[in-house]
Amino acid sequence: MADLIPFILFFVVCLVLLAGYPVAFSLGGTALVFALLGQISGHFDDAFLHALPNRLFGIMNNTTLIAVPLFVFMGVMLERSKVAEKLLDTMALMFGSLRGGLGFSVTLVGMLLAASTGIVGATVVTMGLLALPTMLKRGYDPALASGIICASGTLGQIIPPSIVLILLGDVLSSAYQQAQLDMGIFSPETVSVGDLFAGALIPGLMLVLLYLLYIGFIAIRHPDKVPPIPVEERQQIKGQLLQQVLQALLPPLLLIFLVLGSIMMGAATPTEAASVGAVGAMFLAWQQGQFNLPILRDVMRSTVEVTSMVFLIFIGASLFSLVFRGFGGDDLVRELLNDLPGGVFTAMFIIMLLIFLLGFILDFIEITFVVIPIVGPILLSMGLDPIWLGVMIAINLQTSFLTPPFGFALFYLRGVSSDSIQTSALYRGVVPFIVLQLLALALLAYWPGIATWLPNQIYN
Repeated sequence: MADLIPFILFFVVCLVLLAGYPVAFSLGGTALVFALLGQISGHFDDAFLHALPNRLFGIMNNTTLIAVPLFVFMGVMLERSKVAEKLLDTMALMFGSLRGGLGFSVTLVGMLLAASTGIVGATVVTMGLLALPTMLKRGYDPALASGIICASGTLGQIIPPSIVLILLGDVLSSAYQQAQLDMGIFSPETVSVGDLFAGALIPGLMLVLLYLLYIGFIAIRHPDKVPPIPVEERQQIKGQLLQQVLQALLPPLLLIFLVLGSIMMGAATPTEAASVGAVGAMFLAWQQGQFNLPILRDVMRSTVEVTSMVFLIFIGASLFSLVFRGFGGDDLVRELLNDLPGGVFTAMFIIMLLIFLLGFILDFIEITFVVIPIVGPILLSMGLDPIWLGVMIAINLQTSFLTPPFGFALFYLRGVSSDSIQTSALYRGVVPFIVLQLLALALLAYWPGIATWLPNQIYN
């Protein structure tokens, strides 16, 4: 019975989270209760809890994590600067004559917003408010329109700079060093957030291409679901198209180049690039006439709220992982995965399936801080490439935003769409895009070079 305690701990944590309690308190509180019961029964050594202060000091002293509040600030400020509105109007002019043109526009704008904000909630809400009424008015199928908005809004999970990749990079870095120490390598290599940014870029663009191909397929097979904008309306709003394109596209593209380019070329760390992005976002907001003291105050308040939530979850997750390890959970999971027939392939498949299924009930932060520290060192000790593993997990976590019933992108769009779209249509609309993301996972599993080629070229 004692051997099952780690699994019981994990199961109880999932139940507490499903009950609606805050993530950080669910992780830390449940772990403390199990630690107390384990100490009373003689199954837990409280020496593991003595390591908690060092863990917390490591979190406070981690310079990489400074990028989190900076990128959050950048994303929230850009959301307030009306950049998305101008991008959507311009893209609609460029592709409006095509069947599916609005769908192409929403997907491409979602890609640009993902590369400049990295925050899923802000992107989905903005696109839902701006694009959904227009798409429905133009005669788009409600399920397809909602699916396009939800899927394109979640691109911020995989296209850098992404908050998910920053958090995942920090967790994987610790897991990679732990795996090497377990293998007897006492001068371990590291994997950085910059490595994950480079590794995720091509898979993210591949996902965008899959979305565009699917919309094009619908335009050919079911043209009535994706009608073009009427000619007379395009003529009324056309004006000076080239000037509008330059004004709408150049500022965010320049910001993307400054942030991602500086990281890729090694000119700046992710933290330094995030500070450049924060300043650039303020400049864009000022250029759009959306920068003043009340807006700055609101943006800073939102940034503090999100950052506090993330770091509090870090603390709760650290406590959970210590207690899980104290009950021998790491050894138990390692034995279980090593005993599977098929070796590393089966182990990887089981973990990817577990993350996908957990995505139906947990969000990406919970999965990142609860599951990855447990299975990461074990998978990496089997010889898997850390960058490839990180990108695979990131795409899988992105799927959790779309999977009913608790997909956060669905909640965001449901909240801003009012009664204009039925929940059943919303769920139907995301199913094809979930399939596309699973296809992207399969392609990445078959050709790991999709994720590893660019980091190898940049960082040798």
